[in-house]
Amino acid sequence: MAANASSRGVFIRETIEVARRCGFDGVDLDWEYPGSPKEMSDLGFLLEEWRHAIQMEANITKRPPLLLSAAVYYSVNFSALGGGPRSYPVASIKNNLDWINVMCYEFHGSWDTSETGAHAALFDPNTNLSSVYGLKSWLKAGVPQNKVILGLPLYGKTWQLKDSKVHGVGAAAVDVGIGGGVLYYSLVVEFNRRANATIEYDLDTASVYSYSGINWVGYDDPLTTTVKIGFAQALGLRGYCFWALSYDYEWTISSQASTSWIVTNETGASLF
Repeated sequence: MAANASSRGVFIRETIEVARRCGFDGVDLDWEYPGSPKEMSDLGFLLEEWRHAIQMEANITKRPPLLLSAAVYYSVNFSALGGGPRSYPVASIKNNLDWINVMCYEFHGSWDTSETGAHAALFDPNTNLSSVYGLKSWLKAGVPQNKVILGLPLYGKTWQLKDSKVHGVGAAAVDVGIGGGVLYYSLVVEFNRRANATIEYDLDTASVYSYSGINWVGYDDPLTTTVKIGFAQALGLRGYCFWALSYDYEWTISSQASTSWIVTNETGASLF
């Protein structure tokens, strides 16, 4: 679609029409992911033309312009996922998007069954696979703080431990775990209760994991989410988002996140 002006134009017109017809506030693009430097360039053209069309439509209809956002990789630069080294079109993003939803998760998963991992680590002392690294890369590239949203997962990643007595983050594993490697937070809570799982916090990654026998799941809970919210505010970010709200357990994490953000704003205090 993004490869030529004609198909981009059709896509843009139809998304604006649907958004207005359905009463949406705007449109969010979820392209996972542009697979080459050319596709990154095409993305830049798409955003520029989209913004122009949105503004033109608003001028004609005398309505507020639709919001335009995009879900993006945790880092501005790609060093994996195939397709060769490539970077997002930051200038186009800055000029044409209202904000970006930075997906600070999926750092580890079923593609590597040899060891457990904190798939949404805030920190990582050994690699660049962390929310801190990714968010700072976007800011360093020039995206304004008020256009950056911290993306948080409401699901965990599971593995089967090689040895039930060795269970930390990075412990040897032999396969994906329960749920085929992915467990919604509501199901994590159920697993912890039914299996009488042991819950541990990993300070190096600011994450939590639980285990019972050889079954291991890494995830975020209300405490680690609060820490991440504090970090987002310390960086001056616009806000946070979840994938996906329906995965929560009785709104436990989403409610805690909302309370943390509001309290910090009202008191002016930082969690760091």
